[in-house]
Amino acid sequence: MRTKIMLDSTADIPRDWIEKLDITTIPLHLTWPNGTQEDDDSRDLSVIKDFWRRLEISEKLPTTSQPSPGEIRSLYEKAFEDGYEEILVLCISTGISGTYNTAKMVAEEFDKPIYVVDTKKASAINSLVAKRARELITEGKNAEESGKILEREIAEGRYHAVFYVSKFDFLVKGGRVSKFQGFVGNLLSINVGLYIKHESGALIPFKKVRGEKKAQTMLLNKILEEVPKGSTVDVILVHADNENGINALKKLLEDTYVIRKMTTSIMGKIISTHVGPGTAGFGLYWVK
Repeated sequence: MRTKIMLDSTADIPRDWIEKLDITTIPLHLTWPNGTQEDDDSRDLSVIKDFWRRLEISEKLPTTSQPSPGEIRSLYEKAFEDGYEEILVLCISTGISGTYNTAKMVAEEFDKPIYVVDTKKASAINSLVAKRARELITEGKNAEESGKILEREIAEGRYHAVFYVSKFDFLVKGGRVSKFQGFVGNLLSINVGLYIKHESGALIPFKKVRGEKKAQTMLLNKILEEVPKGSTVDVILVHADNENGINALKKLLEDTYVIRKMTTSIMGKIISTHVGPGTAGFGLYWVK
């Protein structure tokens, strides 16, 4: 069967993976305080760099919104019109966005197979979920079979996402984490570690440190709590205007794990709005 994989735009997928994995991205949206609207629909570095610059100089952040039922319906219809026989949809965690609920609701309108997965993750780790999905489909599994395997692997803690942010106020302003004592990170050189829990899909601040070098070590120590040293892993490094940060993380990870494949990506408009420029981190798939 021909299977179309759909991935919402928060997955921060590397540009060349879209064609390689036969991915259709579902754009989320942004609205600036002056009413200007734009889509999270570009993986072009120059476009994203311009967006980072606008975020830096803006007094108020844009609000973000999920795709409408009509937009998702149109993408499903197009896939079937293009000859695909089934669709596998991989969505940002329900602990962060309602995109999954909308995608699943619309899927129920169709009499053709559409399987929707709550990845319980966000950002570039979902690109590794999509990569794994394409591997399963290539092996001969259908969308539902692949989706159920992914759900099981997610529950088993095979997928991890960990970041540090240097501008914690972006997270507070965006409403993605609560502002509580001990994690207000808008002091000079304070970096806050964030982890997405595989049980709930919630974005959790877990520690704060002063200075980027300590922040990078903080991320390594966090992932070591979840994935033992020497394990075989796939890694995707991701950043918002902090290439030096992911270069340092790359070295730490290479010294710690047996890395089967490693790639890099940039954070798109939606994720960058919530975490802010200066963020660096990685998604990791525990191959086992």
